[in-house]
Amino acid sequence: MNDVHIQNLDLNLLRVFDVLLEERSATRAGARLGLSQSAVSHALSRLRYALNDDLFLRDPRGLKPTPRSLEIGPQVHAALNQLHAAFAPPSFDPATAQRRFTLVAGAYACAVMAPEIVALMAVEAPRAELVIAEAGVDLLEQLDSRRVDFVLGGVDLAPERLAQEVLLREDLAWLVRTGNPLPLGAISLDELLSIPHVLISRRHIVDPDGLTMRASWEDFGAFEAELERRGLRRTVGVTVPDTYSAMGVIRRSDMAALIPRRLAALSTQSGVMRVVEPPYESPQVTLEMLYLADRLADPGIAWMRGLLRRVAAAV
Repeated sequence: MNDVHIQNLDLNLLRVFDVLLEERSATRAGARLGLSQSAVSHALSRLRYALNDDLFLRDPRGLKPTPRSLEIGPQVHAALNQLHAAFAPPSFDPATAQRRFTLVAGAYACAVMAPEIVALMAVEAPRAELVIAEAGVDLLEQLDSRRVDFVLGGVDLAPERLAQEVLLREDLAWLVRTGNPLPLGAISLDELLSIPHVLISRRHIVDPDGLTMRASWEDFGAFEAELERRGLRRTVGVTVPDTYSAMGVIRRSDMAALIPRRLAALSTQSGVMRVVEPPYESPQVTLEMLYLADRLADPGIAWMRGLLRRVAAAV
């Protein structure tokens, strides 16, 4: 910090900085803080002067934090949390809490868990807000800066400061439309190979600081290994970026796609599609929960972690 201007800092300026770092928008930050956009801009000007740094730069997506902002952001957020804990009641009452919880989750977690999460929060924490966002390449920075509370997804690698819990274990199954030419009941591998397949791109979110997330569901090469062992090949009819795109193709074609069983079961409720069991050994995959381990000292975070566990157990 600039020692000459340190006297210009006060708690309200730090609160503005903390919310700006999370929202990346003066308008949204003002709405959360109960301030006008001009008041937020004035506070940002004072912060820039005090810290001798631009802190945020405008880009097409909003306000982009400078390296200095990203450096001090987690420390400022932690300090504000400590102050809040020092003066706030020691417990967290979900029935009266006005608080925002932010989760990062993919289509699968949203489909199988989000409805029950929302239903429970409506009863237990009716004044709390839930934000579910997509994963980005800056996912680790979002966790460190407390802009994201929990991440739900497939985890390949995570830093030690992140707690990692398995929420669900999932089987994969093949999905086809009801009128598909495959026979009903158990099928052979040759029969599965008699129709084209929808291939879902294997994407990973890789953070250079040590976080790797699977952005698509896969069987770790079990199907391809079985084909290679038996000297067989399959026909790929189309490659799509995600599971929901694959389900849309299946609905209008005779192709098949390998997707999570719970999601497949949801898609069969209309009677338009049906599940086909894999005619080979298929391993389970996991849905995991990530969060900063030291945040469990926050009663609100501990409560939300418990709610996510309950929902996963019910699923």
